[in-house]
Amino acid sequence: MRRVVCPGSFDPVTNGHLDIIGRTSRLYDEVVVAVLINIEKRSLFTVDERIEMLQAVTKEYGNIRVEKFHGLLVDFCRQQGIPAIVKGLRAVSDFDYELQMAQLNYRMSGVETLFMSTNPEYSFLSSSRLKEIARYGGDVSGLVPDLVHQLLIERLRG
Repeated sequence: MRRVVCPGSFDPVTNGHLDIIGRTSRLYDEVVVAVLINIEKRSLFTVDERIEMLQAVTKEYGNIRVEKFHGLLVDFCRQQGIPAIVKGLRAVSDFDYELQMAQLNYRMSGVETLFMSTNPEYSFLSSSRLKEIARYGGDVSGLVPDLVHQLLIERLRG
């Protein structure tokens, strides 16, 4: 079975994330979407809420499993028997950072990192920018799945 991991914080999951996850699901038998537990980062949604959102918006693919992890991604890969990581790249600045991480990960564990270019429609999109726009009342519909949009608005209006 060909398995791969798509890691991230997914706070919240965007259509850009789903583009990478969906395209990856057509190439691999199983895609593990790994949600990072980062206690140092203040998140809008809890890890469990992010997992529920991801499970709901990826159920149509049939070969997606959503898990949470903390610590080193390569340790998670080793524990799960996953030989490769898929990362989406939006711009050259993403590549600079991700290349260094890929090289470190390979050096530490032999886990490969594969880069997938983001659909140009989503090249500007990030969860942090999206949350900022939504906080100030901007329209983010079309940038996240409908379910996520509804939850995002409810959370921000509190």
